[in-house]
Amino acid sequence: MSSLKEYFSTDWAAMTATDWVGTILTVVIFILMVIAYVYAYRPANKETLEQRKYLLDDDEQLERGEKNGG
Repeated sequence: MSSLKEYFSTDWAAMTATDWVGTILTVVIFILMVIAYVYAYRPANKETLEQRKYLLDDDEQLERGEKNGG
């Protein structure tokens, strides 16, 4: 078990600024992804998300001068 513990050990003092930026960025993106998944898969938000499903397509049609179909 000690080899596994040594494998996952981290020398925090030897980390460079780039290492710290990468670590912090990875943790922040992970947290934001968890929040996005919880928001998207929450049943209470289903109706709101379904109404916005084609929002980008509608904007593109209006820019091209086509009439809105719905």
